[in-house]
Amino acid sequence: MSAPTDLPTSGAAVGSAAEVLARCAELDLYSSHPEHLERVYLSPEHAAVNRVVARWMTRAGLAPRQDAAGNQYGRREGREPGLPALLLGSHLDTVPDAGSYDGMLGVLMGIAVAERLGDRVDDLPFALEVVGFSDEEGTRFGKALLGSCAAAGTWDPAWWDLCDAGGMTLRTAFEEFGLDPRAVGTAARRPDELVGYLEAHIEQGPYLEEADASLGYVTTIAGARRFVLEVEGEARHAGGTPYDRRKDAMVGAAECITAIERMVRPSGCIATTGRIEARPGAVNVIAGHVEVSLDLRAPTDAARDAMWEDLEAELQRLCAARGLGLRVTETHRAPAMPCAPWLTDAVVSGIVGTGDTTPMGLWSRAGHDGMAVGAVTDVAMLFVRCHDGVSHHPDEDVREIDVARGLDAFEAAVLEVAAKVAAS
Repeated sequence: MSAPTDLPTSGAAVGSAAEVLARCAELDLYSSHPEHLERVYLSPEHAAVNRVVARWMTRAGLAPRQDAAGNQYGRREGREPGLPALLLGSHLDTVPDAGSYDGMLGVLMGIAVAERLGDRVDDLPFALEVVGFSDEEGTRFGKALLGSCAAAGTWDPAWWDLCDAGGMTLRTAFEEFGLDPRAVGTAARRPDELVGYLEAHIEQGPYLEEADASLGYVTTIAGARRFVLEVEGEARHAGGTPYDRRKDAMVGAAECITAIERMVRPSGCIATTGRIEARPGAVNVIAGHVEVSLDLRAPTDAARDAMWEDLEAELQRLCAARGLGLRVTETHRAPAMPCAPWLTDAVVSGIVGTGDTTPMGLWSRAGHDGMAVGAVTDVAMLFVRCHDGVSHHPDEDVREIDVARGLDAFEAAVLEVAAKVAAS
């Protein structure tokens, strides 16, 4: 898909669900791939989408700016200049072969809410800001949440040496994009600059649809740990080695994988073994070394860590019984991010206002920018139903009625936060 030089107007009512969905479709045009949607950090498509979103922010009465990490902001002052801001937003980057709504829907809903509020923003006890974070997915450099980490002041200088698939470092990509790596610290927000952060996002799961509910609220964002499990056996001839002499790392790894599902499935946690690699990898050689990835998530760090302790003990036992070795390397750890009760109450109140008197609370099994932003301010999230729970795929889909209810709830949540801040 090649992007046009400018975007057409949708013809839909200002601030409506139809307009939000039309804008999502327009952003699909900004892709680095001719046949599917892919928009990565510090790419020409990233720059183009920031420009388009800045124009939409301007129409909504927000003053646009791009920060030192490439995040796109828009701000409108409240009842007096310089007040802390309530931040609405999500991300504008995508995975490869993406759908149209993961991230983008939340940014465009934030802009629509700002437009719907109009001059009422001038009476709010805080400024209103909308942000399109630049790199939630981590598609290009393999490190997620780069944009929101910069905003949270948790940027790690070691990331400058990260490379993309073409060998370009993050530092060089910054410079080619027109950003100054030395200035990335200026993207950091201070706690006294923010009232809180509200994010609208598709659920990326099937639970709202199963309950026939348009909207839900998030209780916590999953705490995740990732590991590489290396099963060590002995590579020998596939025909000449009898079973009682085999140390087959592939069979041991398969037993570990099924044990992981067996143990985790009833626990309330969730685990995925998404990648497996065997060496030497020949059809007529017993695998001597197998690497398996493990992604483990849970609503709380305590539940996740307890599950891992049980898993590791069982995997070690299984491998030892087969005469295999097991080496474990942790590659990633992210703490769970509980949503702030006072902000969540505002989101719940907004959902109730749409007619759902018993909103569903869900823990987010997927990661979100709120995980990073929570280091600097309180966060809460609104989930919007998506068809069959499909995400990170072109079949991502949402209904206009659900987005319309989401806009009503999101706008009401902003006003409820305003009432709470004014009363405090």
